[in-house]
Amino acid sequence: MRETNRFYSESSRTFQRQNDSQALADAMAAAIVSEELSDERAAFIASRDFFFLASVNAQGEPTVSYKGGAPGFVRVISGKTLAFPNYDGNGMFLSMGNLDETRSIGLLFMDFETPHRLRVQGQASVSDDPKRLQMFPGANLVVDVQITACFVNCGRYIHKHARVEASPYVPDAAGDQPYPSWKRIDGFQPVLPQKDQGRAEESGGLITADQYADLLAKGRS
Repeated sequence: MRETNRFYSESSRTFQRQNDSQALADAMAAAIVSEELSDERAAFIASRDFFFLASVNAQGEPTVSYKGGAPGFVRVISGKTLAFPNYDGNGMFLSMGNLDETRSIGLLFMDFETPHRLRVQGQASVSDDPKRLQMFPGANLVVDVQITACFVNCGRYIHKHARVEASPYVPDAAGDQPYPSWKRIDGFQPVLPQKDQGRAEESGGLITADQYADLLAKGRS
């Protein structure tokens, strides 16, 4: 259980007072907010194959990204600690840069079929330690999260969706994954990292930006 005056900001308190919900907010925090994962919440995280990651940079500018992997790719290290991999992306490293600057992190774990959701807040640290990377084949960084708060929310506004299939780009047990189509776009070839140079030809050849847009429209990335 988390002390409510530490959980809510003064701005949140102002809106609560304006909407006659401070007593309710205090009761909700006492009932559902914890600084440590229960066994049930840990099991829910371990069953997920994606989550949404919120972060903010030193200038206060936020971003939210989708992180996907095999079920259980977010590891529950303890009731107070999570770890997850960062896989190959578009080279921008926006979320990782934010975490390195401010350490503030929010994670939203979803089940769109039940529906159900779990929110986790904490302080993050980013590592490229080779020993840590071995825990997550295919990862280029590992993020450790010290949990400061976790809580469930009412699922009444969650639209139900059925899961169709897993992404073929999730790294396998050896860390291998297909070469993404966007890295075959002709205009990107000069600026690709060294490890990606020359791979377009062996992965189907160069394509234009318009051809890539056509692939996206057909659900192929």
